[in-house]
Amino acid sequence: MADSIKKEEFASELLGDETSDGTVHHVNNPVLDLPTIEKKYLARVRSYSKDRNTFYFTDGIAKVEIRVVSDEIIRVRLAPQGSFLDDFSYAVIDTDQHAVSFSLDEDETSFYVKTNKVICSIRKADFLVSFQDLSGKVFSTDDKPMHWEENPDFGGYYVYCSKKAHEDEAFFGLGDKATNLNLRGKRFKNWNSDTYGYAFNQDPLYKTIPFYIGVTGGEAYGIFFDNTFRTFFDFASENKQRTSFWSEGGEMQYYYIHGPNMMDVVKRYHSITGTHFMPPLWGIGYHQCRWSYYPEQNVRDVTAEFRKREIPCDAIYLDIDYMDGYRCFTWNKQYFPDPKKMISDLAANGFKTVVMIDPGIKVDENYWVFKEGQQNRYFCRRGDDYFMEGFVWPGRCQFPDFTNPAVREWWGTLYKGLVDDGVAGFWNDMNEPAVFGRGTFPDDVRHNYDGYRGSHRKAHNIYGMQMVRSTYDGLKKLYKNKRPFTITRAAYSGTQRFSSVWTGDNIATWEHLRIGLLQLQRLSVSGLSFCGTDIGGFTGEPDGELFTRWMQFGVFSPFMRVHSAGDTRDREPWSFGPEWEAICKKFIEMRYRLLPYIYTVFWQQHRYGEPILRPISLVEQHFPKNLIREEEFCFGDKILVSPVLNPGQKNKVVYLPEGDWYYYFNLQKYSGSQEHTIDTPLDEMPIFIKGGSVIPEYPVMQYTFEHKIDVLKLNVYYSKGKFDSYIYADHGDTFAYEQSVYAEKHFLLEGTENTLVILQQVEGLYNERFDDYKIYLIGIPFEVKTIKADGVEVTLSKDELGNDYVLIEKDFRNLIIA
Repeated sequence: MADSIKKEEFASELLGDETSDGTVHHVNNPVLDLPTIEKKYLARVRSYSKDRNTFYFTDGIAKVEIRVVSDEIIRVRLAPQGSFLDDFSYAVIDTDQHAVSFSLDEDETSFYVKTNKVICSIRKADFLVSFQDLSGKVFSTDDKPMHWEENPDFGGYYVYCSKKAHEDEAFFGLGDKATNLNLRGKRFKNWNSDTYGYAFNQDPLYKTIPFYIGVTGGEAYGIFFDNTFRTFFDFASENKQRTSFWSEGGEMQYYYIHGPNMMDVVKRYHSITGTHFMPPLWGIGYHQCRWSYYPEQNVRDVTAEFRKREIPCDAIYLDIDYMDGYRCFTWNKQYFPDPKKMISDLAANGFKTVVMIDPGIKVDENYWVFKEGQQNRYFCRRGDDYFMEGFVWPGRCQFPDFTNPAVREWWGTLYKGLVDDGVAGFWNDMNEPAVFGRGTFPDDVRHNYDGYRGSHRKAHNIYGMQMVRSTYDGLKKLYKNKRPFTITRAAYSGTQRFSSVWTGDNIATWEHLRIGLLQLQRLSVSGLSFCGTDIGGFTGEPDGELFTRWMQFGVFSPFMRVHSAGDTRDREPWSFGPEWEAICKKFIEMRYRLLPYIYTVFWQQHRYGEPILRPISLVEQHFPKNLIREEEFCFGDKILVSPVLNPGQKNKVVYLPEGDWYYYFNLQKYSGSQEHTIDTPLDEMPIFIKGGSVIPEYPVMQYTFEHKIDVLKLNVYYSKGKFDSYIYADHGDTFAYEQSVYAEKHFLLEGTENTLVILQQVEGLYNERFDDYKIYLIGIPFEVKTIKADGVEVTLSKDELGNDYVLIEKDFRNLIIA
């Protein structure tokens, strides 16, 4: 009883005395030792536990999860107070790929989580985490323990991870960054932003891809920091011996991805975030766009001009002016009185129509989309339950919460009218999300986040991704078995499962041509291979030379589209005069000749996770000098290009990797593993084909599927040794390939001093319509005396240009040239 009285007296002293009117005068704070806000670090490891493929280590308060995803991928998570957030990710599709075997060992200094390829060590004294291969080579190790700082304004924590930067280490990836390929010495922020006319080294831009690759000692590893909040990366900028990544919220959650080749790292990153969908074949043809083509007669005139001039083109784009007052999913009937007939007429002439859809929905009680969204409470709301409103093209708008599955389902149905009108593709823009005047949404906007809840701080970087996901999933249902074509400006890791991307509002300058070259290589190794620039620059005025050089580069951009602002001069291939038109036409025709090769490279990305564009650093990472090469890249593994990036340039030095290489325009052979000075006349760009390759070629068509192909041309480039080539084909616009209705052809070439042997194997159920190959033999170093296909002798023929070829049935198994 006495103890009870003392406690009451003590409480009374803390809280103050009660006055005669019943109020209390507080004289002391009842919290005796209020903790200060400061960074806290993991301390000594005290214990661990195991749950299947996951190990938990704790310092008594904080907890660290080490999860074995596969033999080469290990996930690390930090819970500052010992309780992890719900395990949910928009980016990751598979966190349990089943390692063949794994174990936990320990000694006096460390715990060791081991797989068949990687060892993750956790040092007991200070909780430092590191990764090494089985030989003991350390690839990634903490510079200091993972740490955090409480966020008093929003809750949760700022979370940090610092790694030692090896002296020779180079860093690649991070997606949409307008800077050099090697990121060492630079610091970046990920916060999707509408960045009109951005400059070299300006950051952030439109996309958030928190994935990078480190190369040290000629070997590679990757780090994927799966955190959707505003994130930061420092690649030995503040401290030359340290690289760090941190976030303003969420969890410290990252995946260590082992190589040792950069190609291995990229493929394994795709194994957890997914690969690109297979595009319809027309989606990788040449596309023409402008802000904006209207009225209808303008659209008809431009498309007619393409066919009149016989310049191939597959798609025409309609920017926001096709809408009624910029209301999405409507038509401006003054400009387009009968859109269905117009689109049908364009389709009859080989043109697909692609239109833009933005996320901002005009506040208008008479607008059916707004009314449906209001009635179903589908629009984003502020922290105090007001609707999030902002001004974009239609004026005052509200914005769907694409993190709500019901909203995504609804949004997908809204495309039905446009699909019924015949629209073939959709372009999602302004989805960073962009808001005039303030940049983007306020932080207090609430999101459903698929039931996991979050403010805009958490949802901002995935807003555009979830918008285009809604678009893609809705179109899959509406198009039945036809493949959708989508393009988005904003993205997060994993967006490749739903869309292609472009680099946003660039400028018509030579500097931006170079920036685009760097961006597309970086996007490709960061998981977004289906990427392109606005050819010629969105804003500003290119001259004929810049436009044409950009068009040449565009041939080898996975997504090939000209696009320009409405306050600039016309930007069609013929807009700069006959000389430049002829060169542009020549290169667009090259794109159409190479379509079967390009389509094959897309298949290799979709099925095997191989990047479409491959920087020299990825092709030959074991040569230190290659880690700083930027101007050459491979498109797939058979074609190397080096765009011309300067006005009036007469030649340039081009590095060719190991092997034999043939100059595309004259078939001259060059030796690899060295640099060559290559002339760059205006109607050529350095393009090389790797020796030992089989390159399929279509006849030039004005659009894909214009004609049936009676015979497929195969260009075989001789080289001594053994080489593999692949050719892929399917219907070109359906999902039948998912049921093995495709043809994947594997060619094995073996060249000797006096023979060339070609073996062919075919996988899949698709049967192409043509019956024969027309095989051109290039660079044969010996006099051909006999040619046998499956044991039957065949003869050489000559085409109209006097070139020798062999005509054989497409299902041959072996071809021997001696």
